Amino acid sequence: MSEANKDKKQDTPKDEGKSKKLTLGKGTLSLKGGSGGSKPSAGSSSVAVEVRRKRSSSTAGTAAAKPADKPATSGPSKAELEAKARILQQAKENAPKSALPRRVTIEQKIKKDQEDKVIESKKVTEAKKEKEEKRAAAEKAAKEQAVSPADVPVPPKETDNDRHKPSYRERMKKAYEDNNAAQPKKPTTDKKRSGRLTVTQAINRDYERDRGPSLAAQKRAREKARMANKTPIETVKIVRDVIVPETITVGELANRMTEPAKEVIKALMKMGVMATSAQSIDADTAELIIEEFGHKIRRVTDADIEVGIEGIEDSAEDLMPRAPVVTIMGHVDHGKTSLLDAFRKSDVVAGEAGGITQHIGAYQVTMPSGNKITFLDTPGHAAFTEMRSRGANVTDIVIIIVSAEDSIMPQTIEAINHAKAAGVPLIVAINKIDLPDANPQKVKQDLLQHEVVIEDMGGDVQCVEISAKQKIGLDKLEEAILLQSEMLELTANPNREAHGYIIETKVEKGRGSVATVLIQKGTLKIGHTFVAGAEFGKVRAIINDHGKNVKEATPGQPVEILGINGTPQAGDSFDVAPDEQRAREVAEYRQKKAKDAAAALAVKGRTTMDDILLLRQEGEKTTLNVIIKADVHGSSEAIASSLAKMEEENEGIAIKVLHNAVGGITESDVTLARSAGALIIGFNVRANAQARTLAEQEGVRIQYYNVIYNVIDDARSILGGMLDPIQREEYIGQAKIQEVFNITKVGKVAGCMVSEGFVKRGSKVRLLRDDVVIHEGMLKTLKRFQDEVPEVKEGTECGMAFENYDDIKANDVIECFDIIEETRELK
Repeated sequence: MSEANKDKKQDTPKDEGKSKKLTLGKGTLSLKGGSGGSKPSAGSSSVAVEVRRKRSSSTAGTAAAKPADKPATSGPSKAELEAKARILQQAKENAPKSALPRRVTIEQKIKKDQEDKVIESKKVTEAKKEKEEKRAAAEKAAKEQAVSPADVPVPPKETDNDRHKPSYRERMKKAYEDNNAAQPKKPTTDKKRSGRLTVTQAINRDYERDRGPSLAAQKRAREKARMANKTPIETVKIVRDVIVPETITVGELANRMTEPAKEVIKALMKMGVMATSAQSIDADTAELIIEEFGHKIRRVTDADIEVGIEGIEDSAEDLMPRAPVVTIMGHVDHGKTSLLDAFRKSDVVAGEAGGITQHIGAYQVTMPSGNKITFLDTPGHAAFTEMRSRGANVTDIVIIIVSAEDSIMPQTIEAINHAKAAGVPLIVAINKIDLPDANPQKVKQDLLQHEVVIEDMGGDVQCVEISAKQKIGLDKLEEAILLQSEMLELTANPNREAHGYIIETKVEKGRGSVATVLIQKGTLKIGHTFVAGAEFGKVRAIINDHGKNVKEATPGQPVEILGINGTPQAGDSFDVAPDEQRAREVAEYRQKKAKDAAAALAVKGRTTMDDILLLRQEGEKTTLNVIIKADVHGSSEAIASSLAKMEEENEGIAIKVLHNAVGGITESDVTLARSAGALIIGFNVRANAQARTLAEQEGVRIQYYNVIYNVIDDARSILGGMLDPIQREEYIGQAKIQEVFNITKVGKVAGCMVSEGFVKRGSKVRLLRDDVVIHEGMLKTLKRFQDEVPEVKEGTECGMAFENYDDIKANDVIECFDIIEETRELK
């Protein structure tokens, strides 16, 4: 106890937070504060009791260790236990409350959670109980306040006024009147000066409500009165001219008739045609619909887009003389360009490669007499034929220039044949008469071999001897040209839209497509919209043959124009259109037409024989155009004479030899054959590669022979096929009508007995009554009992019916016959 007291005295207040120890005998009791590893709940204090056995040690100053005490054999006494209890109680009371939470064990946590659940369950039960008590109390109170049926007062007896209950509008009106009666009257003011209605006035109803009817109500009242006084107007149906192309949509047809599309569709459905408004129908169906609606139809085709593009015919009083258009043709190096240079008084020859014309040139020259002449200088003759094959008859006069030294040459003969095929008058110019070897008389005699008879020899062809270099005889040639033009009476109307032909086209850098145009009638001005073949454009510039810009071009004047969209071909027509839309439509139609023609040619090809047979079907004269090329002159002459003899021996045919020459088949021959629709006969000669390619492209047939008799036989076969066949009637048989039957859905049927020959179904029949022919037609039905039979022989009964004819009687005679067509055989 003394040690315990001693230790207790040593404790100071500052050591309260530290461990406190109490030594009891041999044991040590340690009292610790709340500082520890665990965190008990805040506000709680803890006491930890640690009993350890005290280790004995020697006192200070003793060297030998004191032996350890032996443990007590018996437990603590009662006094010691009471002392421990007091100390623990005192320590617990003196221990400071720790701010740290007390350590909670798992068992404590589980126990606490269970207690919380029990408390929560009790709270819920109490709340339900309290709610139930409140509900029961409310029901009880409601029952107590309920009035018994005996206490309900009896309503008064219903009167007539009570049966008529006022409507909502009447009640509102009565309330408004009572309110106005209770309030003092306001001074009357001008409504226009009262201003706008404010929110305060709207809430307090401080505004005038007795306004009149609205504008909409007044308008409805006026409209109602007008409709009441209105008398019904009888509508008259307007009959319209409806323009219908080859195909048209149902919607477009309804628009053109100004009829509802649904009505048109109903009409089509009645006809058995199921169509929508976007579906196309043909012109025949459209015609039936138009007639049903009471309108008139006016049919048009796609080709009608070109109608009127060339303008109307000019009246005689509007025509004025124009300059003649002259084409110079002839053999190479015979002086065509030199003659043109002599007229133009300019050195054109120096600008040509090798002295040969490289392009088509068109020039208008003013002669010393003041007259104007337009010259066309052609590179060979292909361009001339190319233009003529497209229908461009641009040339009025052809000058055939022949060298006085060389006389007639192959290209001279070609030029003569081209001019004859075009039907253009000729003027022969014999050039180079100033040379020592010139022989103009021989040239005149050689022309006779090619059926060119000059005036000196009794013909009608003018012939002039000239020298282009020395300018000899040019005045006489000018006089011959003007004389021929006067005979042709060349006139044109300058006061109209321009019309002409394309001479040539090219594409130049910086200028685009440039076209040389020869104006034939009208006046062309800058800004005009035009159509050239399958192209269109607007004139941006006009350049004359001297290279100067001009504002307009008159008839007979060749000019270059800029502003064309594409590149037309030589010989295409040139026409001024009223507007760009029309020009575009015409150009698109021509492009489509050319595309379709090219596709058709690629599929089946275009042969000259087809063209010939087509001309025969159209009633044209039976004429066979031929081009003969042979290895020697004698063979070509023999073929030509044989063909001429065939023409003389057979009536109704004509064989026209367009060109007869020696040598291979060239491109010029193919071009001439295409433009004239001719056959090319090659006797022991062949066509070159260029000519074969061109003939394949253009559909020209070339036939090769090495025996003259084969040529004649083929020509005879061709001409025989061109001629109309001989029709011959062949008698088959006859029958007599014994009885006439009326059969439903068939009509009248003749019961006959075949008396001669036989009767064949599908043959032609002739009906005779008293030996007079009353009908000719086809036998539609031929039956034996109930079976359809192809023919019935003599002595057999049969039934007959005729196509579109039923006026038959007993004892009528039926003759059957066939029409046999036989090809004409030529001698």
